[in-house]
Amino acid sequence: MFKKEQNLNNLNEVETIIGESVQVKGNFESNGNIIVNGILDGEIKTKGAILVGDKAKINANIKAEEMAVKGKVIGNLKINGYLSIGGSAGVLGDIECSQISIEKGAEINGNIVVNEKNNKNDNKISKKETETEEDAILKNE
Repeated sequence: MFKKEQNLNNLNEVETIIGESVQVKGNFESNGNIIVNGILDGEIKTKGAILVGDKAKINANIKAEEMAVKGKVIGNLKINGYLSIGGSAGVLGDIECSQISIEKGAEINGNIVVNEKNNKNDNKISKKETETEEDAILKNE
């Protein structure tokens, strides 16, 4: 839904909308796309995409295929694909994704891991690959 080259306003396939005046506490699990414009406290998991509107406030760990953030999020983000963080966004938590774009003005406080093979087991770095120059010198002595 939020591929880099697409407009984020493409909302044709939205399954759930949490409106600006809505406050929700609880855990969401979905297969479809979600738009949050209100306040959400809990956890969100979806096989689709999530759009966090500029007035939204979320206190939750989030797992999704793709995500666009314009509002405030407190929690860890694990996004399988593309993550867009807008200039009005604030994220307090760790981020893991395959691709990311961050607009000027966005506030992020946490670790960011961008890994093309985000959800595959073959992305782990082996001890052999992390050998330092010092280790190589010691090995040759």
